[in-house]
Amino acid sequence: MQIRDATDKDLPGILDIYNEAVLSGTAVTNEKTVDLENRRQWFESLKEQDCPVLVAVGDDDRVLAYASYGPWRPFDGFRYTVEHRVYVREDQRGGGIGRAITRELIERARAAGKHAMIGVIESENRASVHMHQQLGFIHVGQLRQVGRKFDRWLDITLMQLTIQPRDGHPDAAS
Repeated sequence: MQIRDATDKDLPGILDIYNEAVLSGTAVTNEKTVDLENRRQWFESLKEQDCPVLVAVGDDDRVLAYASYGPWRPFDGFRYTVEHRVYVREDQRGGGIGRAITRELIERARAAGKHAMIGVIESENRASVHMHQQLGFIHVGQLRQVGRKFDRWLDITLMQLTIQPRDGHPDAAS
């Protein structure tokens, strides 16, 4: 397995993983699948914001997982905080790929001078919560019945990793 920056040629694999998550689980609260143009716009939007999109690929260069981060909130005061997303192909879950690609994403955030990374996880996704705990994320909140999918209410667990504890102004430490 190799972890690298995603390219346009990875978008079909990313699309497949995303749509599988839409159809079969609650990691994505969207209820409708998307098309390749939607993923292309998402990808371009993140690139324009200097936010990484990483893929984990197998020896055949097939996308096994992808991860990205983007702004936590659209206000200047939150520019050092990012929200991340990690999706692993259904047949690859449980083998450490999610942990490996998340570690790389954390390193990218650290190199970009980010201070905090937020995970927004559907609360029944115990595997994701556990993985985040193993990577040093802490539970910082619970939002009850804020999502709805498959005719049931979903709770959200908020987890946070402080990437670079800093004294003083973050711009001075960069």
